[in-house]
Amino acid sequence: MPLHVPPAPAPALRTVLTALGSPTAVREARTPSLRKAQGPVTPELPLPVHVLDRITPGASTTRLAGWRFLIRCGDRAVAAADTMLTPDGWAFSHFFEGPYVTATERALRQAENMKQPYQARLLSVPELYMLTLWLHGDCTADGATGQPAATDLLVPLAPAPPGIAAHRPHRVAELLPVLTHRLTPAPLLSSPA
Repeated sequence: MPLHVPPAPAPALRTVLTALGSPTAVREARTPSLRKAQGPVTPELPLPVHVLDRITPGASTTRLAGWRFLIRCGDRAVAAADTMLTPDGWAFSHFFEGPYVTATERALRQAENMKQPYQARLLSVPELYMLTLWLHGDCTADGATGQPAATDLLVPLAPAPPGIAAHRPHRVAELLPVLTHRLTPAPLLSSPA
């Protein structure tokens, strides 16, 4: 399998397991699929979630925002759990479901069929309401650190912003200029004198 999933911090996994074991956390979650799950649910495929804070033509700046676990029941993911780093360490953030859960699962299956090995991460672009599967070329890298390399792949997850095809892999060097163009404000029209 050419897809490598970096190990999540043990405290992050523990917080998700604790939340899954808490009837209150699951009952109050806004995830009908998780509340209705028949059988055991398990957190799998931990992915570091990086946020792209600034996009410029020559560089980008990312930061680790947390770890996301797909919550599996039987043969499919029914929800996801996010964790976040606090001053006291890793903490459970929330459960959720929706299109990004199924899109992440689909993109991971797609990535498993690629010939080149990659390390799986998630990259969020909040300014465009966009989430991508980030396929990092260095499988031995620390999943919690680093910047997208020009040769890494980004797979926009559905729903993707208009004009960007979901589930189509793009090299970072190709997609970042498109994102930069989308975030560049249009020039103001001058008023007639």
